[in-house]
Amino acid sequence: MKKSKVECDLQTCFMCKMCLKEWHPAIHAHRRTFQVKKGERIIEEGEKVTGVYFVFDGIVKVHKKWGDKELIVRFANKGAVIGHRGLGSKSSVYPISATALEASTVCFIGLEFFNATLKVNNEFTYQLLLFFADELQESERKMRNLAHMSVKGRVAQALFNLEEQFGSTPNGGLNISLTRQDLASYAGATYETVFRTINELVDHKILRLEGKDIIISDRSKLAALTNIII
Repeated sequence: MKKSKVECDLQTCFMCKMCLKEWHPAIHAHRRTFQVKKGERIIEEGEKVTGVYFVFDGIVKVHKKWGDKELIVRFANKGAVIGHRGLGSKSSVYPISATALEASTVCFIGLEFFNATLKVNNEFTYQLLLFFADELQESERKMRNLAHMSVKGRVAQALFNLEEQFGSTPNGGLNISLTRQDLASYAGATYETVFRTINELVDHKILRLEGKDIIISDRSKLAALTNIII
């Protein structure tokens, strides 16, 4: 990563929005802003925790080792926090990795100043607590799906999650450039299985492909695979 000439606006990220305005000059003094290339690693699983990052611009995948494969835990886009899974009195290393899916700008906040921010800004601390609770529920749901849901169901769930987070393009495709391998890692399946599943859903006219875009053609049938009511 290299230092960015463009600094964040102190209004976009989760921390800046929730902190007292009087605290913004302190954030400005302690933050470090970096430019990250597509495919560049921001956090390496197993590295010593030094602080947290906030995404000012771009998309980052948060992932961890899963046997000899990779499991994508979540995607972080504008304003989101990454590296927070390494926080805690017993934590010393990051339990996840983070990699830029596209050219991105991230803001780094050192651990000491981040802890001071939590003590001073009650609303930020409260909202971070709610965020952790939501992440815990989502992690438990994902682990349950890995154990009990079919690959078709997990792919369908992944597509709905991506659409909810990133929206759609004018032609109806997902508004995120994602490789089939990344989709497989997000769904918790192998590339080959996801490739066959997508082709099968296309044959049944549930999905449609336009170049690299995946377009949902029949939402009801896709939702039925996940037991979602729409």
